[in-house]
Amino acid sequence: MRLTVFWQRMNEQFGEGYAESVAKDHVLAELGGRTIDQALADGVPAKTVWQAVVATFDVPSRLR
Repeated sequence: MRLTVFWQRMNEQFGEGYAESVAKDHVLAELGGRTIDQALADGVPAKTVWQAVVATFDVPSRLR
C-alpha cells in the first residue's frame, strides 16, 4: 500500500483534521505500543499500519 493511499483511507475514516490527531496521539498495541506516526517513521509498512488501524477502530469494509 502506498503512503498516499494510507492517508486517503485515514482521512476517509476519521476526517482530515482528526486523522492527523489519531496518527499523532493514539498508541496502538498492534504497533508495539507506538503511534501511527512513530510506526511509519520507524519504517513499518503502510499496509501493516493500516491493518493495525482496522484491528483497533470500527473501519467500514469498503476501506479495509
